[in-house]
Amino acid sequence: MSKILNEVMAANRDYAAGFDKGDLPMPPGRHFAILTCMDARLDPAKYAGLSEGDAHVIRPAGGRASDDAIRSLVISYKLLGTREWFVIHHSDCGMETFTDEIMRDLLSSSLKTASIDANGWHDCCEGPGSAEGKYIDWLTIKDQAQSVLEDVIRIKSHPLVPSDIPVYGYVYDVKSGKLIEVPEATEAGRVK
Repeated sequence: MSKILNEVMAANRDYAAGFDKGDLPMPPGRHFAILTCMDARLDPAKYAGLSEGDAHVIRPAGGRASDDAIRSLVISYKLLGTREWFVIHHSDCGMETFTDEIMRDLLSSSLKTASIDANGWHDCCEGPGSAEGKYIDWLTIKDQAQSVLEDVIRIKSHPLVPSDIPVYGYVYDVKSGKLIEVPEATEAGRVK
């Protein structure tokens, strides 16, 4: 077993030994959902004051409103009763460091982990690569506030999203821990 696997399994044994949350209901108790990034520096439980069972947290790369993220939000509302949604992107996001073209080029030459320096992204190793990356919209980010606005608009205009769900737009500042509202996004996401 790897060191990480051993650490995770040991942590889980400790967690399970004192586990007392087995009776939580499936629907989130506070009836809201957060769409945010997978970045390890973000802890939605801390920045949004969550406990287990409070809210749904959906975490695709960049926190973008992909088809799959919207699928999760629709399930969250339709089957589990959430009534308010937050779109929360963040400063210093890795999704700002590349474009679709860069990702496609990197994947076409090698599937190994790439590295970044002052000159941009570089593959460390020879192939094999794959051309499959050219069929994916990587939903990269040029401007955080603009991407939050775009995602709120996409969610609110989706035919499977009821008009009576407010969607709020924020950018989490990784340096201060503060949520900074994107007023145009919150306006676009309000119930009309």
